[in-house]
Amino acid sequence: MILFEVFLNGLLLGGMYGLIALGLNLQYGIARILNLSYGEFFVAGAFTAFFTIMLWKLNPFLSVFVSIPIAFAVNYLIYRFMMVPLIKRAPDQDALDADAVLVTFGLFFVLQGFALIYWSGDLRGYSYLSSPVHVFGATIALNRLVAFLAACGIALALYAVLRYTRLGSALRAITIDPVAAGLVGIDVKKHSALIFAAGGALAAVSGMLVSTFVSFTAASGVEYTLKALIVVIMAGVGRVTGTLAAGILLGVVESVGGYLIDPALTIAINFALFMLILLVRPTGLFTRA
Repeated sequence: MILFEVFLNGLLLGGMYGLIALGLNLQYGIARILNLSYGEFFVAGAFTAFFTIMLWKLNPFLSVFVSIPIAFAVNYLIYRFMMVPLIKRAPDQDALDADAVLVTFGLFFVLQGFALIYWSGDLRGYSYLSSPVHVFGATIALNRLVAFLAACGIALALYAVLRYTRLGSALRAITIDPVAAGLVGIDVKKHSALIFAAGGALAAVSGMLVSTFVSFTAASGVEYTLKALIVVIMAGVGRVTGTLAAGILLGVVESVGGYLIDPALTIAINFALFMLILLVRPTGLFTRA
């Protein structure tokens, strides 16, 4: 029974990892921009939820009506005024990746600096939906279950949009070959800007959900960017539903491995799994061979 509870908590932890990585996979997989400042929008979403409940005594879920449009608008502006010039001058995707990493790395320091000025480096957190839920004799927290179900819902909604809509067909064409997509009349720049902005909005949503059960600081962004990047590479760039599955795999292995071996080795277990997947399936678990 204890092992089942550990597995179940690993499942919920993995759902959190998958949720955090969904937005980054949109930005990197479709817009083709590796955004190292991604975690700062996660932190912004978490702080918005924190102030919503602690200062205004409102449901923290209502914070999405503020964080989503702001994160969407800021990421849209970042793409149009910072990424588009890089895209125009880059001779190939490798050069664009290098430029994007350098620019977003600098942007990360700028955004984190403003966050530390306005929100300080203090550890923040609050309790919401922390009541226990019993599942087949195991006990889990309701807030973690809500975040997991939200992750599943968002992943399925994204899959449906990408698979069954005209917009999704255009986005999948851009993922495969942006040059060819432009030749058949798809506005690559417009669609890429929108999907990059949507990825930033998803980061804010994930920050709001995760903040209900995880403490955070203004400097926590880099940690979540790293986690998201690991999950994206494990899943395969551009694989939306695979992102959730890879996150769940990572969470379960981390939780069960920590229980069976040593809880202090969870980070080592994470990176051991990551390196194993890179050796066996360097393009990701859910890409075609």
